[in-house]
Amino acid sequence: METNTTSDYGPALAGASILIVDDEVGMRHFLQKILLPRVKRVELAGSAAEATKHLDNAHFDVVILDNLMPGKTGLNWVKEQRQIGLYADVIMMTAYADLETAIAALRVGISDFILKPFRANQILSSVMRTLDRSHLQRDNHLLRHELSAGRAGAFLGRSVVFEDVRNMLARLAPLPTSVLFTGESGTGKEIAARTLHSLSSRSDKPFVAVNCAAFAPDKIMQQLFGERDGEGNNHHGLLFLADGGTLFLDEVAQMPDALQTALLRVLDDQRVRPVGSEREIPLDLRLLFATNANLEEAVAKGTFRADLYHRMNVVNVHMPKLSDRSEDIVELAAHFMQQLSKELGMVPLELDAGTLLKMRRYDWPGNVREMRNLIERSVILGEFPPEFAGDGDKVTGEAATESLDLVMQRHILHILDQSDGNRAEAARRLGVSRKTIDRKCAAWGF
Repeated sequence: METNTTSDYGPALAGASILIVDDEVGMRHFLQKILLPRVKRVELAGSAAEATKHLDNAHFDVVILDNLMPGKTGLNWVKEQRQIGLYADVIMMTAYADLETAIAALRVGISDFILKPFRANQILSSVMRTLDRSHLQRDNHLLRHELSAGRAGAFLGRSVVFEDVRNMLARLAPLPTSVLFTGESGTGKEIAARTLHSLSSRSDKPFVAVNCAAFAPDKIMQQLFGERDGEGNNHHGLLFLADGGTLFLDEVAQMPDALQTALLRVLDDQRVRPVGSEREIPLDLRLLFATNANLEEAVAKGTFRADLYHRMNVVNVHMPKLSDRSEDIVELAAHFMQQLSKELGMVPLELDAGTLLKMRRYDWPGNVREMRNLIERSVILGEFPPEFAGDGDKVTGEAATESLDLVMQRHILHILDQSDGNRAEAARRLGVSRKTIDRKCAAWGF
């Protein structure tokens, strides 16, 4: 049972799914009346067996449970469920609080106690405390993962090929479709994936980026799917932590066979089974993928599953090389210079016309990542390497006009080269008239 009523207690409560387990009909309906206008979903169970069926079919953020029920105590039921995979936080209601019960509750992972009888604000406060603690733990875990993976940069560029990518992301944003980002290393596949997430309705939910090549093959399943360890503790995986949001898997060609098989199930059913767990957990995820390898060749060689490739490759977004969008180099260089000099606390270097022209002539085999690293290294050393060093003078007056004319010349000639000399096509890509291209070429003697 769901409601769209906005909660006065904030987004954490408004987005929560709650299971109420109590054999007393009056108590179930009392709690439902309190919670239903304020949360996303409320389900009711009159027994432990009924509650188990609910857990098999859906994931809940919080279970509100009476301890004394016919046939089985709430504590014993929670203990059993933890052993087969119960990841929800549990709030226990009881009219009899004693030290022995409290110790037993801690051992099975009860998040909070509430004594009967209680008022509406008491149960709401308990649920809020539980959700806040759970969200804080999730955010800390995701922050540590994010810091270990490194940060992505800005999605910058006004070239025609880059605008095509931007327009495609805008079309895909409202859809649940899986997307495969392809392109050379350093072309900004993760940045594009983050941009797609930020444009979607999931933008307020987690974006979790995972580099499949960064984990040992024997550990990646536990990292992604979670696990139940030898001591009976349940550990959340990155798939679970991304619930409601977007999971981005980079370097997918490096996935081991076991992960390929398990991931196919996630794509088909949106369910995950933590390692060592008996229960599958339903999730709500959008999955995005990226690779710089040729997956079609990998499928032909038998190193990548064909069915997984086709499920991932619903829509392909190819990220262009930096050398194919050299008109974006000036904007990118200025952005990185400003960003990195500020982060490093060092004086920015002058990006004069000579340096920018050399940057535009360079092939950039490492693409945008190589440019960022070059600028960071240059800021630290206080100068550009000789192959990128300009005249060192600020570009003003007639010199500025001359240098800008050179930059314009390089840009137009590059677009003409991409258009196989077709001036009409080059004019279309540049957003100018054909006469402008003819006039400029005549002035330059081409």
